[in-house]
Amino acid sequence: MTPPLSATARAKANDADPAVARVERPTPAGVNAPGFGSDVIADALRALDIPYIALTPGASYRGLHDSIVNYLGNTKPQMLLCLHEEAAVAIAHGYAKVTGKAMVTAVHSNVGLMHATMAMFNAWCDRMPVIVLGATGPVDAAKRRPWIDWIHTARDQGALVREYTKWDDQPSSPGAAREAILRATWIANTAPFGPVYINFDAELQEAKVAEPLPPIDVARYMPQVATAAPAELIHQAADILKGAKQVLLLAGRTSRSTEAWNARVALAEALNARVVTDLKIGASFPTDHALYVGSPRAITPDSVDGLKNVDVVLSLDWVDLAGALRAFGPSPAVKVIQISLDHRIHNGWSMDYQGLPPVDLLLSADSDVVLGELVKAIGKTAKPHALPSRRGTSNKEPAGFTNEHIARALREVLGDRAVTFTHLPLSWDDSWLTFRHPLDYVGSDGGGGVGGGPGISVGAALALKGSGRLPVAICGDGDFLMGVTAVWTAVHYKIPLLFVLANNRSFYNDELHQERMARTRNRPIENKWIGQRMADPEVDLAAMGRAQGAAGFGPVTKPGDLPDVLQKAIAAVDEGQVAVVDVRVEPGYTAAMTAAMTRGAS
Repeated sequence: MTPPLSATARAKANDADPAVARVERPTPAGVNAPGFGSDVIADALRALDIPYIALTPGASYRGLHDSIVNYLGNTKPQMLLCLHEEAAVAIAHGYAKVTGKAMVTAVHSNVGLMHATMAMFNAWCDRMPVIVLGATGPVDAAKRRPWIDWIHTARDQGALVREYTKWDDQPSSPGAAREAILRATWIANTAPFGPVYINFDAELQEAKVAEPLPPIDVARYMPQVATAAPAELIHQAADILKGAKQVLLLAGRTSRSTEAWNARVALAEALNARVVTDLKIGASFPTDHALYVGSPRAITPDSVDGLKNVDVVLSLDWVDLAGALRAFGPSPAVKVIQISLDHRIHNGWSMDYQGLPPVDLLLSADSDVVLGELVKAIGKTAKPHALPSRRGTSNKEPAGFTNEHIARALREVLGDRAVTFTHLPLSWDDSWLTFRHPLDYVGSDGGGGVGGGPGISVGAALALKGSGRLPVAICGDGDFLMGVTAVWTAVHYKIPLLFVLANNRSFYNDELHQERMARTRNRPIENKWIGQRMADPEVDLAAMGRAQGAAGFGPVTKPGDLPDVLQKAIAAVDEGQVAVVDVRVEPGYTAAMTAAMTRGAS
């Protein structure tokens, strides 16, 4: 895939931030040659130039832990201590969202892996590279300690995550362990991206190395995989697009590459295409462009301007192409071009591949790689100039105290400052903020796993350190409470980040579903809040931030107070702190969101 950052930025992304590097410096151990199996594993991680390993400690990988500290000196990779395995994997997920490169995590035996599974599923659905290292054993039953080693040993530990990882392995020698790390890194970082898992036997880690392994050239074990499309297919696609009356461009999964961003804009302009984006996958097209028509929860003639005239749909790795095409009927007459590699990792366990779409031309390729060639093949066309977009930010004051007030206050306070939104809540509307750069927004959790937002945001903020961008995470209260311990890791490792919490004191998404059930069954909708509301007592989210060393603000209960509070919170982040702002919004979604979440738009 096209690199997401410049060469200088990519080089910097592989270096530990100086402020982070100063945390937890070990006493030099004077070890300069691998003496144990875990030293070989640590050597392989350093050879791959991986800057960080996020982990929650556990005895099953105590050998590797020692090797990173006393053999590598806790650098390249440097440990990032996390208070829960789900946070460790989520941090790596967020780091990959910004850099496009896999970070390493370590989880303890079967129990740690079970904690990590939700975050791994998020990374899988989000098609993000993450390397998860685990441990088990000793595999040799005669060497297990009573009780604890037995309950922390599984016969096939990788089976826990095999259906939502690209690859897993359990090597049984130092040489095989080194090879497994190289293969895992190569597979994770090859499109379509995804998480991988390696399980290390405790005995392998702690055994002395019988003889030194021969040196290897790591680059030779990371061959480039061609992700382009054949020239004849590109020209065939160009001919269909040039002959179209109206193209609908579905701007789906993409890297944070400015080159790919500019190519998407050039392609849309060459075709006078109407462009739709998806809030699940991050910024993929400028939302103030005249050709941009929105990020609808459900694509319908009412939600997408000009849809009735579309005769060609161009999908750039759209997450749910079959769902998007439902607006055109059960047997759509439109021509469909799909550019994607996603089909290469579909399996029969998870249904994250969505429905089977009708496709007239498939380019089995990375859309970022193909875009430039497609623009050249299309050249200048006689398409009419785009009409100005009718979309815009409403000046009408929202009723009550809603998420839209948060957006309005942020626009007022931030102005033209470079910001990366590391997370947005489910109820967000794409018209509330403007995205003009691929790093303006990095997308959601991927798998709908509530609790991923805080950890993903910490990982993204870590990758953004030194970029000049302010990382802002807008999380719901349920999401924050499930992943709240990631705040401690951000504070401990000096990772500045602003959390703005849209706190409606409810699992409101499920209130909508209970309301739908009540209406369908002619039962009282007044009961929808039971088992959903977080009240009596209401949780003090700002205090939870302060308890972990963050600067806590709020609760903010009036829209007029929010800009001033945000100014103070941003000032704290500019000073290097983590800030948590508790905003007490009212329960409620937009009408379009309510319809989509309750299947009302079906």
